Amino acid sequence: MENKKDEQVLDNGPFYHGTKADLQIGDLLNAGFGSNYHSEIIMNHIYFTALQNGAGLAAALAKGDGRERIYIVEPTGKFENDPNVTDKKFPGNPTRSYRSTEPLKIVGEIKEWIRLTDEELQNWKERIAKLHENPDAEIIN
Repeated sequence: MENKKDEQVLDNGPFYHGTKADLQIGDLLNAGFGSNYHSEIIMNHIYFTALQNGAGLAAALAKGDGRERIYIVEPTGKFENDPNVTDKKFPGNPTRSYRSTEPLKIVGEIKEWIRLTDEELQNWKERIAKLHENPDAEIIN
């Protein structure tokens, strides 16, 4: 598995992907679906993080009616720092957030994590709604 960019290992993981999709070990997660934050945008990348709570946030905000899930994933190819949060919003990559145009392979599932309270989730949804009102806010796709 190649996970280097400019010969530097970005992160050794483990890596997580939060969603409401019901998937199985061995399934591949691919880019090409609508954004959870800007539904009119089809994403060119699949996103993941090395932080369980970050994946939990993604699962809580994901579209759909399924239950929140955090999958343990392995990148199948090269990946990069997520430019939507790296340096643009936070110096460095404290969220340990990444993206890839290559699929992510599901290798496990986390069953227990610290979930957002209803109030925390509502606050996040309001923050995302405000992004839609800001013409300068864009997703780097």
